[in-house]
Amino acid sequence: MKLRRSFSLAFASALLTLSASAKTVSAAGPLKLTTVASGLVNPWSLAFLPDGRMLVTEKAGRLRLISADGSSVSAPIAGVPAVDARGQGGLFEVLPAADFASSRRFYLSFAEPGTGDEAGRNGLAVGTGLLSADGSAILQWQVIYRQSPKVTSAGHFGGRLLLGAGATLWVMQGDRQREVERGKAQDLAVGHGKVLRLKLDGSPAAGNPSFASVTVGKPPAQAGIFSYGHRNIQGAALHPTTGELWATEHGPQGGDELNRVLPGRNYGWPLVSYGCEYGAPVAECPTVGGATEGAGFEPPVSYWVPRSIAPSGLIFYTGSRFPEWQGQILSGALVGQAVWRVRLKNDNTVAEREAIPLRIADRVRDVRQGPDGWVYLLTDSNPGRVLRIER
Repeated sequence: MKLRRSFSLAFASALLTLSASAKTVSAAGPLKLTTVASGLVNPWSLAFLPDGRMLVTEKAGRLRLISADGSSVSAPIAGVPAVDARGQGGLFEVLPAADFASSRRFYLSFAEPGTGDEAGRNGLAVGTGLLSADGSAILQWQVIYRQSPKVTSAGHFGGRLLLGAGATLWVMQGDRQREVERGKAQDLAVGHGKVLRLKLDGSPAAGNPSFASVTVGKPPAQAGIFSYGHRNIQGAALHPTTGELWATEHGPQGGDELNRVLPGRNYGWPLVSYGCEYGAPVAECPTVGGATEGAGFEPPVSYWVPRSIAPSGLIFYTGSRFPEWQGQILSGALVGQAVWRVRLKNDNTVAEREAIPLRIADRVRDVRQGPDGWVYLLTDSNPGRVLRIER
């Protein structure tokens, strides 16, 4: 493996800052940041319903319904499953079904506590139910997928969900953080550090890659795996033209990645990384695994060193409100308290990358394009807010 370290893409610590009510200059005119709703407690995911209302998850295990204008935030919706909210655990993604307008179906991902022989352990789980007509309760709830095995850890659950072509469901699973667990991101027989492509009932989707050639003499790969060697994916979006999955994942100390997620590929964690172990001297430390690249490992399209931005919610912008952003990636940042913009070239390399100069002054947990074409942000502190980037 070739050892290589570059800090040319280092996180820009000196962001241009403005007050939330002030304006900043973009390529096509001034931007402003508006608070749409507030009073949330550590929210994690934001989803728009067909009528413009928003569903928002709160980490502790609450699901709330927000009016389209943000003036009303509901009481917690009844019927949310029990979650393990220790550490990074809790209630994660809320994802309305493609036919929500008629079916009222949606999906949730969450840290599921173990029971019986698995008591004290936990793992990512995905379930589905119907939102009652009055929006007050979840009906017909059922868990359709459980990460296996459950382990004793309070970190790196992953949790992002996406609906894919052909009635499929993408599920992002973390490596479970602890050093004793993270190496299993390379083990296809367990769920750690894997991207899954499933049917809407939780069973494996047709057309997934075969891993027979890399599991010779080993236990077979778990069903539904699409890619592996991931650390902790926190942002995921489908390319609007190709339909390919793109994802951002947290590095350790530095080494956050933007990846084009291709079938059957190994993304290297923890054998190769651009990040260092926590507590090591910044910019003067060996990378986890001792190398940044190696044969058989898919390299990131872009990465952040020496400091992490902790990327979060991810979209490809397709609206008309910001024509200069058409087709570009927008990613939230927890540590950087920012939204990053990435413009790709036709060959899927990076043409431009910048932190959009808005002073958000809070951790950006999710980024969504609204039905009105504006960009909406979810900040995850207490109180958490729904913000809108507009002109």
